[in-house]
Amino acid sequence: QVQLVESGGGLVQAGGSLRLSCAASGRTFSSYGMGWFRQAPGKEREFVAAINWSGSRTYFADSVKGRFTISRDHDKNTVYLQMNSLKPEDTAVYYCAAVIRQINYASPALYDYWGQGTQVTVSS
Repeated sequence: QVQLVESGGGLVQAGGSLRLSCAASGRTFSSYGMGWFRQAPGKEREFVAAINWSGSRTYFADSVKGRFTISRDHDKNTVYLQMNSLKPEDTAVYYCAAVIRQINYASPALYDYWGQGTQVTVSS
């Protein structure tokens, strides 16, 4: 069992930065790939970024490449999403998720555990 708690969301102006954190409980955290997804009102949940179990590989949606980075700290059982050059279209609830079957990080259906989400609002 893995429990995930996101933090770091908030209101920021366009061009600004935020760092989201996802704290995980459970001794098997290091075995899971971790992903970030987001969902804007009236839209489907979409893939943002992912990192494999060791942290050696990262994946990004085209819409955030070059602006967002993802990292993990095994000692702290935490995954981070650094978001720079934020745009109003980045406004959404951001969710972190954990996946053991690391086949397709962009598919939310494959993830085993989800956090409750944190709101990110980017004003123009």
